[in-house]
Amino acid sequence: MNVQHEVTLLEEEIKRLGSSGPDGKTCVTFGELFEDEKCANLFEALVGTLRAAKRKKIVTYEGELLLQGVHDKVVITLL
Repeated sequence: MNVQHEVTLLEEEIKRLGSSGPDGKTCVTFGELFEDEKCANLFEALVGTLRAAKRKKIVTYEGELLLQGVHDKVVITLL
């Protein structure tokens, strides 16, 4: 799969799982994305796809590398 396609799929999943934040942008926690069965089957490397989306300024979140358990409460915002 190409990166752009995976990033587009990630956008769709954030919209599906997320909710509107105080600024009107869609937000989801890393834990919600990571634990979702559909996302687990869809993304071979969720963290890599998130980093690519962050570089393209499609999403934003605190930090560089997200790890399951440690960063479950980190909020990912769709820009």
